[in-house]
Amino acid sequence: MSKHILPGPVGALEAELWTPDDDAPPRALAIMCHPHPLHGGTMHNTVVFRAARGMQAAGAAVLRFNFRGVEGSAGAHDGEGGEEDDARAAVDWMVERFGDALPVWAGGFSFGSRTVARLAPREPRIARLLLVAFPCAAFDCTFIEDVRTPGFILQAGEDEYGNLAALRERHPRLYPALELDEIEGADHFFKKYTAELEDRVTQACRSWLETHA
Repeated sequence: MSKHILPGPVGALEAELWTPDDDAPPRALAIMCHPHPLHGGTMHNTVVFRAARGMQAAGAAVLRFNFRGVEGSAGAHDGEGGEEDDARAAVDWMVERFGDALPVWAGGFSFGSRTVARLAPREPRIARLLLVAFPCAAFDCTFIEDVRTPGFILQAGEDEYGNLAALRERHPRLYPALELDEIEGADHFFKKYTAELEDRVTQACRSWLETHA
């Protein structure tokens, strides 16, 4: 793990980068976005950490970063699109560092999943989306129906902010290339289920690489 400072739209963004554990060249570039900043969300969140580990285990270089106004990142919480610009800046940094030959994955947990889902239709470099605990029952998430980026949505079965049944009920016209899955019994933060979350993310990401190859 290495720490970095990224140039963000309103100032520096602090970040941590993982490359594959076996020191092999990365096979993909990934960013992983954290939950709501006003409710304690940071890049050190356990679900973010585990999902990022899952992407790393599949062979990706993974960047976790703090949105504007969180811990050491400059600025203040926006909530009206600013964090999407932060995520794009993270993609910019990864592509600048590793080149543009590798597929780019954008992941997020809760607020972070909404952020990357909003960004994807406007960011053609994103080849795959990872949406963890997409909070479809708590917010207006109709924008998910505009997503045409393949990916993986992993819900928690006992999530009051929206489980898989709620997602299907509210958004029956999801892009067919978005694979849907759920961990039964898990709450929004996947307590006692974070290892399973990591495993399912790894499996999904490995399948993406097989498709890309």
